[in-house]
Amino acid sequence: MNEARDARFWDRAATKYAKSKIADEAGYTRSLERTAGLLRPDMQVLELGCGTGSTALRLAGGVEGYTGTDISPGMIEIANAKAAEAPDAGLNFRAATAEDMAREPMRWDAVLGFNYLHLVEDLPATLRHIADLLVPGGLFVSKTTCLSDMSPLIQYLALPLMRLVGMAPTVIVFSADDLQQAIRDASFEIEAVERHASKGRDARPYIVARKP
Repeated sequence: MNEARDARFWDRAATKYAKSKIADEAGYTRSLERTAGLLRPDMQVLELGCGTGSTALRLAGGVEGYTGTDISPGMIEIANAKAAEAPDAGLNFRAATAEDMAREPMRWDAVLGFNYLHLVEDLPATLRHIADLLVPGGLFVSKTTCLSDMSPLIQYLALPLMRLVGMAPTVIVFSADDLQQAIRDASFEIEAVERHASKGRDARPYIVARKP
């Protein structure tokens, strides 16, 4: 299964990933501040693809409850270790996918997915699960790479070769326009599409959508 293979890939990458620097710190900070402004103190928030928890640790203090999930138990282990250094009663981490979470009764005021949607196997199905996870009127906030808007060399040469030799997980290719249409097709209303990069070409639109 691709899910199990991807979990193993990210488990192997977890330690190096945790030590890596953010390529565009100013763009990342802008996205964090924008997201924090959308959240309220009474909210229950779910983050999908939380990695080693860096974003969760920065946002959790502004809401009532925050759960970070990732397909990789290795990533979650590191996230838990980080959280133990600065405990927050409202923050927890667990290894799970959007599909796993949608099977449970809990529904969320906001679902976040940063650098996430291009790494799922089935984009329409994942967006349907996200819609199911939200309460009516709930927010979905996304910022993810749109490979169709990048160099063809990445799409058609570098990425296939990396996947062939096990150096890349599942990655799907879509444009920013494709992504927005997929979000609308999942019955969301898009409220904002922004560009937060502070340098270079921005192929990761920041999208705010709401479940009716």
